[in-house]
Amino acid sequence: MNLSLFFPFVLSLFIYFFSENSLQINATAPAQSPLVIKHLTGDVYVYTTYNRYKGELFPSNSLYLLTSQGAVLLDTPWDKTQFQPLLDSIQHKHNTKVVLCISTHYHTDRTAGLDYYKQQGIKTYSSKLTYDLCKTHNNPQAENYFRTDTTFQVGNHQIQAFYPGEGHSKDNIVVWMPKEKVLYGGCLIKSTETQDMGNLSDANLAAWPATIRNVQKQFPNPSFVIPGHQSWENKKSLAHTLHLLETHTKKK
Repeated sequence: MNLSLFFPFVLSLFIYFFSENSLQINATAPAQSPLVIKHLTGDVYVYTTYNRYKGELFPSNSLYLLTSQGAVLLDTPWDKTQFQPLLDSIQHKHNTKVVLCISTHYHTDRTAGLDYYKQQGIKTYSSKLTYDLCKTHNNPQAENYFRTDTTFQVGNHQIQAFYPGEGHSKDNIVVWMPKEKVLYGGCLIKSTETQDMGNLSDANLAAWPATIRNVQKQFPNPSFVIPGHQSWENKKSLAHTLHLLETHTKKK
């Protein structure tokens, strides 16, 4: 046998085999990273994790704020595999630890990581209504709760938790960061990307429009509005949510 011809032939088969398998592996891999962090403005960052909704991977937006005393999380990752990677990413990117986490309602896309973060020594908070609903539904609970609208002073930042009324759920709150004029709406506010009202299992559709108007009245000129799911670049999501509610009502 002519070995000078044999070895190039074997090498070609080897390269072909692994190239084909690499293509197959890449084709089945998720299109997105399981944890996406994007700078919003000033000390505010949006982070997005994913979980299954109606059989498909669906994005869940949350937020963190850097303060002179450490980072503050608004809601937790939906994907439990990202609880620690989020902490690691914040430590690596900003050389700071997470000191506080506030959940905006009791569903697991907002509360899944509360038990884990309590174990890490992070202070966790929710409203009393969310705290009670977490217990009722056997979801992770915050260690602490507040009964009324509350302003947290963490280092050089204020964080205002505001309950505008029922909507997506009976306990949904929004959070306002006055320094950057960022309104974090969670699942109360729908992204302009969607024409779907999403999960309505706990919704109060009759109260929801008035609740959105309460938010608009309380925070009339936000620079950014962050909905709980999908794209957040368009700050007209409050008006869009009202439009979706009106359309949904007409269809019934």
